[in-house]
Amino acid sequence: MTGTETPDTHPADRQLFADNLDCELVLPVAVAPSGARGRPAQAVSLLQGLAQIEDLRKDDGGSEEHGDLPLLAQRMDAKLDLILALVGRLAMRADALPEHPVRWARTGVRVDLDDATGLTPGARALVRLQPADWLPDHLELAATVLASEPLDRGARVWLAFADVAPDLDEALDRHLFRLHRRQVAEQRRR
Repeated sequence: MTGTETPDTHPADRQLFADNLDCELVLPVAVAPSGARGRPAQAVSLLQGLAQIEDLRKDDGGSEEHGDLPLLAQRMDAKLDLILALVGRLAMRADALPEHPVRWARTGVRVDLDDATGLTPGARALVRLQPADWLPDHLELAATVLASEPLDRGARVWLAFADVAPDLDEALDRHLFRLHRRQVAEQRRR
């Protein structure tokens, strides 16, 4: 930031986050200069799968958790949860992304990175981020660097997602709404 600007008055903040739902959180994320297209179809599939899982969890009734299932099905469900958690931890070790502060909207992200080499305004980049802490898979989204500013340690980079099809736009918006709703619920509990 320069002069009297606050985070919300930076032109790139206004461009990415004005009139858009956004969330500020710490996420596993990596950004690299690239001409790659990303994997938009995989991103849509992953975000839709997460939405279905969260819908099922919500429908479980929370505290009643699996009360209507037969005992054998409950045990199988618990074993499957343990196996998935184990596989997830093993996969995370193999391809772990570093965690960074992120402000995320369907239009793009602002990320505080330790190293922003090659991420100059106008450059193409590939944003890899993990949308759920319990799932070691990540989104790969093509982006364009809007701005970059040095920080005491590293740099703050604003990236606008490129070539976002309507289905990806909708999936991102839906996922961010869920994240925002979860953040609001956590703040109310405090």
